Amino acid sequence: MILHKKNANLYYELIELTPPWVENPETIMFCHGVAINCEIWTGWLSVLSPHFRIVRFDTRGFGRSHTPGLIPEWSMEHLGDDILDIAQATNTEKFHLVGESMGGTACLQLACRSDAPLLSLSCVSTSHKGGQIQRVGSWREEVEKVGMAGWSEKMMERRFYPGALSAAQHRWFSSVQQQTSPESLLNAADLLIRTDLTHDLVRVTVPTLLMAPDASPFVPMEIPVEIHKSIAHSELAVFPKTRHGLPFSHSQACAKTLLSFLDRTFPH
Repeated sequence: MILHKKNANLYYELIELTPPWVENPETIMFCHGVAINCEIWTGWLSVLSPHFRIVRFDTRGFGRSHTPGLIPEWSMEHLGDDILDIAQATNTEKFHLVGESMGGTACLQLACRSDAPLLSLSCVSTSHKGGQIQRVGSWREEVEKVGMAGWSEKMMERRFYPGALSAAQHRWFSSVQQQTSPESLLNAADLLIRTDLTHDLVRVTVPTLLMAPDASPFVPMEIPVEIHKSIAHSELAVFPKTRHGLPFSHSQACAKTLLSFLDRTFPH
């Protein structure tokens, strides 16, 4: 489905695979980061779809939410509004929200709003303070020098340890990155760098799960630790021997961690 907005056309999917004996299933909404699309969450579905409605979408400017000739507006507020608009389009009143990388930052910003209709928040490979994200400032120079194909090759090394993906997964992920609009990539990078939610995190009141790779070259461990200390009702799960692409390379482990968190936090 496509949700048409001013300066953004958003592709989204509603996945309803819960068996009939699961009454009134709650909804999980997924928000991805830069240079990928909502298929990054595919490995999570087998774990979560028997228990929850799933809503996932391509972030504005990326995947099927990129419209050539249409220049999207970029702010964390816009990204948060996109989440709320898709929730409305799918008749979702309250939901569990999961975000990765820049998508996680957008989810954090939304959770800081007093009227956000969230049941819980989960962030993977996420920073709250763009000035501390490493290597993003060099993306513009890298793209100008080596193009999106060269940038993607470097990013694959930064996202994943050798052998973390199958050959088919590696080809697919690299291909999606290479097809990304350079303008969207660099606008997203600029947005990340200027974002600082340090003083806003205390306003996050919903139960929060932070899933962190132990070796992200972008988000060092002190960042999720700082977020954990700032959000009162939060848990931190660290995944050993993983890089920034944790939600894709370890999709099943992440999904099981989320399911356990939700079962403990919202017992039925």
